Order: sequence, then structure tokens, then C-alpha cells
Amino acid sequence: MMRGLLDPTRIVSLRRRLVWQFLLLSAVLVLGLFLVVGWVADRASRASQDAVLGAAVTAITEGIRSVDEGLELDLPYATFSMLGAMGDERIFYLLTVAGQGVTGYEDLPPPPSPATDMTPVFYGADYRGARLRLASVGRMMLIQNRLQPVTVTLGQTRLGQAAIARDTARSAAWAALGFMLLALPVALLAAQAVLQPIRTLADVMGRRGPRDLRPVRHATPRELTPLLRALNGLIARLRAALELAETFIFEAAHRIRTPLSLVRAEAELALAETSDEATRIRLRRMVRAIGESSRSANQILDHAMVMYRTDQYAAARVDLAALAHDGLRAIGPIAEMRDIRVTHDIAPCLIDGDERMLEIALRNLLDNAIKYAAPEGHVDLTLTCADGQACLIVSDDGRGLSDDPAQLIGRFRRGGNVGDTGGSGLGLTIVTEVAHAHRGRFQLKPGHRGGTCALLHLPSA
Repeated sequence: MMRGLLDPTRIVSLRRRLVWQFLLLSAVLVLGLFLVVGWVADRASRASQDAVLGAAVTAITEGIRSVDEGLELDLPYATFSMLGAMGDERIFYLLTVAGQGVTGYEDLPPPPSPATDMTPVFYGADYRGARLRLASVGRMMLIQNRLQPVTVTLGQTRLGQAAIARDTARSAAWAALGFMLLALPVALLAAQAVLQPIRTLADVMGRRGPRDLRPVRHATPRELTPLLRALNGLIARLRAALELAETFIFEAAHRIRTPLSLVRAEAELALAETSDEATRIRLRRMVRAIGESSRSANQILDHAMVMYRTDQYAAARVDLAALAHDGLRAIGPIAEMRDIRVTHDIAPCLIDGDERMLEIALRNLLDNAIKYAAPEGHVDLTLTCADGQACLIVSDDGRGLSDDPAQLIGRFRRGGNVGDTGGSGLGLTIVTEVAHAHRGRFQLKPGHRGGTCALLHLPSA
């Protein structure tokens, strides 16, 4: 049964296992205490009985006197009363002269070695269905002008002595059980204290972000050092694997983007040189597909860049207003080609963040707004900075939202009303991850006059 209780497959918590082990150990200690106290009590009561028995047999021996007719024995009844005080005991005695029984129980077991002086000889023997403790004292006495050995043997049952030992052991066992019951809450608290460092370590790990792969430097007890070392080893291997994957993404994006640009340039030249309408249609499709592939490669590269810089995040003072102006200048030619009017209201704003990540997020917001705005439509950028918060708002008057905004920020998710507008479904994901890296938030909601409104909230400096 005990093995079953300690079977790891049946125990679902370390706390329960510690408490069970404490209870089992306490039970073993209670049993051991019962046995030890019983043994000690038996020895103590036996020593007490021997002392009383030795004093009684010595008193009886000293009460023997030589007379003309032989010996005179005056039994001290007070001595027998003292022997009976230990309980309902039976008492046996025997007086022998020169080995011959004179009075008492003649078949009383003799001592293992003759008693030759007034020092009692103690021994145990079975007599008439009872276990006796006996003491024998011998002395030389002048009887009828001759020195002869006189031996007095006194025996007593051990019922009282055994009862005293049992009662003492039982009292000790009850006291130990009571202590165990009182100690159970202490065991629960002790288990809680023992497991607290594990909970603290779990809390430290639980508060980390999904991209936080720094080694764990939290102070832990010495017993948890192997676990912490193994955890840090796992984090290091995971970080190496992620770095390898990100490096592969960087390399793949770079290697894909360069030949795509070359193929697109060749396709545009061929489109300009051919006059066959069927060929021109095919070439236009090719140019468009290459453009989509190039845009997807760029966004994959941006996404990998954001993930990498999140891991290596180091905040610096950034002029968000200057970044907004740069972003507007970058999309100006595209907006002019589509006859889209771009307005802005940019307030001075400084924040602590990663300039490259913020630039990528701003570019994706403006690219989405230009891409989904209505032909000859309107895109507006507003930047405010107040109450410790910077708020960047990019709105358009395009087709609006047809899906839940919370679904659209997922990776590779696009709305159901995008139609033939190209895209990879990574732009809003990139903006969301940049916001989280800067302890901000990103919202997407319908605009007041149709279209879509994107809001990026960031803590200001």
C-alpha cells in the first residue's frame, strides 16, 4: 500500500507527495517511538522490580536467626506488602539449608549459580504457568554448632511490571500521534515553502513574452540549479534555432527579391516593345504576378526583421514626427500615380523605441491605406502626443472592413472584400508585433466616413 501511495504515476502534485511522505515518515517514527519507549519502560520497570525484590529478599535473609533448636524465621509482612504494591502479583519464596528445602515452595526454580553471600542473584524462570522474576541470597549460619549455607529465594510474577511498560509505551504512542496531527498543518506549510521557489520560477517564466529568449538569471535554491541549467540550455538551443530560421528567411528573401526585380524589368521592356495584344496581356499578368511576389518577399523580410529586432530590442530616443514625414515622402509618388490626396496633421513627438521597427510599421500602414483607398480618394495621417501617449492614426476612404478586425491582424489573414488587390496578409501582423515590442497597442476599426481607420498607440518619452 505504501509503495502505491508513493508511485509517481498516481501522484499528481509534488505538494501531495511531500505531505504523504511526511505522514508515512511520521507513522514510522510513531511506531519506532512506541517500540523504543516500550523497551526503555520495560528495562526501567524491571530495574525497579529488581531493586524492590532484592531489598525484600535481603530483608528476609537478615531476619533469620540461629536458635538452640535450629533456625528462627520471622517473615516481614511489610516486605510482601511492598512487593504487592506493583499490582495484582503472586509471590513465592523458599528457604533452604544445605540445599534442603525448609519452608516455602520446594519446587521453586533454583538460581543458575549458587548465592554465596548477601548479594542477590537475579534470574527469570517459568513457574506454574507464569513468568517469574526471582532473587536469591545466601549466607553461612551456625546451626547446631555447624556452619551451613542458608539460601532464601523470592519470586514475583511480572504482570504489574509488564502493564507499567505497556501503559508507558501506549501513552508515548498517543502523545506522538497527537503531535503528528498537530504537525500536519505544519507539513502543509512546509510543503508550500519548499515548492514556493518552483512557483516563483514559473511566474518569472510566465511573465516573459513569446519572443523573450534571454537566459533565466533568477536566484533559485541549490536543488533547482540543475533544472535552471537545463532550462537555460533549452532556451539557448531554441534561440539558436530561431536565429538560424531568421537567417534563412533573410537570405531567402534577398535571393528571391533580386532575381524578381530583374525578371520584372525584362517583362516591362518586353511589354513596351511588343505590339501583339495577346502577348501584352500575358506580359501584364506576368508583371503583376512578379510585383505581388516581390511585395510578399519584402513583407516576409520586414517580418523577419521585426522578429529579430524584438529579440535584440534596445530602445533609443526616436523622433516619430520625422519618421512620419519621411514615410509620407516615400509614398508620395505612388499616391500621385493613383490620384490619391494625402493630408496630414503631425505634432512633435518623441518616443523611446526602435527606429527601424517603427519605420517598417509606418510604411505598412501607409501602404495599406494607399492600396485600399478609393481611386482619386483620400488618405489622412494624424500624429498626436499627450498624457504620455503617442497616437498615430492612418485613415482612408476605401472599401472598409468586411471581417472582424481582430481576425485581420492574424498572420496571412486578408479580408473578404480585397478583391483583386494584391497582398500577403503580413502587413497588419507586422504593425501589431511592433506595437507589442514597444509596450503599445494597435487597433483597426471602421472610419467615421467609411473606409478604415488604423490606430497605433505608443508610450511617449
